[in-house]
Amino acid sequence: MVSSMTSGVVYWFTGLSGAGKTTIGRLFYERIKASGRSAVFLDGDDLREVIADDLSYDVAGRKRSAMRNAKLCKLLSDQGLDVVCSTVSLWHDCQRWNRQNIGHYKEIYLRAPLRTLFARDPKGLYAQATQGKIKNVWGVDIPAEEPESPAVILDNDGSKTPEEIVRELFETLLPTA
Repeated sequence: MVSSMTSGVVYWFTGLSGAGKTTIGRLFYERIKASGRSAVFLDGDDLREVIADDLSYDVAGRKRSAMRNAKLCKLLSDQGLDVVCSTVSLWHDCQRWNRQNIGHYKEIYLRAPLRTLFARDPKGLYAQATQGKIKNVWGVDIPAEEPESPAVILDNDGSKTPEEIVRELFETLLPTA
């Protein structure tokens, strides 16, 4: 149930590894802070280390991690903070929970072609997964569920700089800020 006291906004940046969630999310957060709003930036890798280090990287562990992220975002937004959360969390049930329980929820889906993601591969996950060195990699052996109804879909194929993407996103989501 959505709290009637919710005043913060949750900006949920989702997409596969290498799609630009952290880069674009952090730039978006900095722009929100510069506009004078109270905000916090949460990155999925940091969240995993701090609140989900007891979970595995299999499907069940990833789903539990996504729900922990979602509930933390709700807690913080209920306190009046804007929350920029950059996390893969491509689970429809988690996204539905967010829409039903977070008063001001904006889902931003960063989409990029697989060839672009494999070329970027900032953590080396795709290379290791395709070589059989690791398992449970989104888009390789864990199917990603594209969001059903994101507020914004951003194609991050490299044709625009992260700064250009954030400027356009800010104008779309916060036109008066």
